Amino acid sequence: MIRWAAAGASVLALILAGFFVLKSRAANRDPVPPAPVVAAAYAPAVPSGSADPVLPPTASAKSKEEKRFDRVDKNKDGRIVLAELLEPRRKAFGKLDTNHDGVLSFDEWAVKTETKFRDADADRNGFLTRAEYATTAPKRKAKPARCACGPAPAAVTEASEE
Repeated sequence: MIRWAAAGASVLALILAGFFVLKSRAANRDPVPPAPVVAAAYAPAVPSGSADPVLPPTASAKSKEEKRFDRVDKNKDGRIVLAELLEPRRKAFGKLDTNHDGVLSFDEWAVKTETKFRDADADRNGFLTRAEYATTAPKRKAKPARCACGPAPAAVTEASEE
């Protein structure tokens, strides 16, 4: 009797699994809606005497990988040699290697962290409180506005008065 119950339960489980598999298949619909139709008021201007519309300038379509390659290819010959990859690391290593022996000791490597800790530990007790640790946060430089429209009107007015 237990065999019959187990067989029935397994058949029921297979039927339910098949049902859920069929129901879970995604419908073959386009997830992106069609682009809106541009109204005539927003159509590009056509200069008089020309049949071609005036289009805004386009930026070059460099991929992220092309930009990354161009940053490393210092001599712009279209090839990257090992020296070009190592140069930024050599400069960073040179800054850390304070005695210039070509070997980076732990003390040389950790000097910036130790100095930052010492400067933040205001009461010189050997540990940082939350308030002391908050002073170690990196100082972020304000990013300049990315506006191609020129200087701000106030700056133009001040420059013209001088």
